[in-house]
Amino acid sequence: MDASQKPAGRIRWIVCGLLFAAVVLSYVDRLVLPVLKPTLQARYGWSETGYADLAIWFQGAYGIAYVLFGRLVDRVGARIGYAISVTLWTIGHVAHALFTSTTGMLIARVPLAIGEAGAFPAALAAIGEWFPRRERALAIGIFNAGSNVGAIVTPLIVPVIAVAFGWRMAFVATGALTLIWLAAWLAFYRSPRRNPRVSPEELAWIESEPAEAQRPVPWRTLLGLRQTWAYMAGRFLIDPVWWTFLFWLPDFFNRQYGIKMLDFGPPLVAVYVLADVGSVAGGWLSSRWLGRGWSTNRARKTAMGVCAMFALPIAFATHAPGMWWAVLLIGLACACHQGFSANVFALPGDLFPRGQSGSVIGLGGLAGALGGMLMAKFAGAILATLGSYQPIFVVAALAYVVALGVIHLLVPRYTPVDPEQLA
Repeated sequence: MDASQKPAGRIRWIVCGLLFAAVVLSYVDRLVLPVLKPTLQARYGWSETGYADLAIWFQGAYGIAYVLFGRLVDRVGARIGYAISVTLWTIGHVAHALFTSTTGMLIARVPLAIGEAGAFPAALAAIGEWFPRRERALAIGIFNAGSNVGAIVTPLIVPVIAVAFGWRMAFVATGALTLIWLAAWLAFYRSPRRNPRVSPEELAWIESEPAEAQRPVPWRTLLGLRQTWAYMAGRFLIDPVWWTFLFWLPDFFNRQYGIKMLDFGPPLVAVYVLADVGSVAGGWLSSRWLGRGWSTNRARKTAMGVCAMFALPIAFATHAPGMWWAVLLIGLACACHQGFSANVFALPGDLFPRGQSGSVIGLGGLAGALGGMLMAKFAGAILATLGSYQPIFVVAALAYVVALGVIHLLVPRYTPVDPEQLA
């Protein structure tokens, strides 16, 4: 099919919609605890370092499992990989209702982390299976926008459930939603050739790029490639910023402006609505430029550069003249993070053969989790000693400029991996 023709059929966008819903649910489940944190901390005497340890252990388990899920998805495919992922994280999420201490919460947090680690490798594998390269960043931006929707929904529904039925029911009720999604996923998802709803025209569009054979690639081979390290470095540098927003934004608004649990909704909704816009816009921007004939190198890096520049004002969030000015600065940074991420997440699909990028995605997830662990330790120490978010926001402001510079140094021409290098 000619690249200028629009394919009949939109089944691939239904797949993207399912992935979007899964990301919404994964972020709801991981954010219930941060939303409840000020209340549970006051009730059960949690320390800042104890809460930081929850973040550290979550990210450690997440990172290790991300690598394993990357390899698993390469072997079993997106359908089974995602089903395993959702089952594990739902068990861990609901188990939070059994504990009241940070140590107990940590026990539940680990299976949640292990299960959620499989979400992005499986989703990216599904995108690689269902979308040609020219649409991939946009599709990633759309499903990744689910993280922001999850972050919007959580502070709206969790306080209401917690006040009406108790905080434990917040974990049980939100966990039940993932079981509904799992049933829909297993009923609908198949590869394009095995899905009877896909028209011949849409299948031709999906397969308009040559398909490569799927086979595991040795770790030592992947770690010898600059493209692998570019993806890992990008994730190591930017993922910690997003983790910080997820784990500590409710606490920031509570400390800085005295916002209580039932009032978290409006500022957090505003932040993550802006993040949603950035997620789709970042993917759309580079996809638009690719459609105009720009090289992948120029389109992806220009989009990342725009996002990096507009993230810089987050450094001044603690000095904002009022809460809504802080919301604007943080929301802009979240939008830029998601736009930047949509293009970083496209890197394995851009530079590695289709069907052989899952392990690279796993290594990137591990790198991002390691960065997140260091950032959590830093944030916990800063808040316990200085009680200020200023150093944390300065690090967040600079992360994207540094990440783009490192990616450019490692892959200055964005050269795809020669399949012979993976032999």
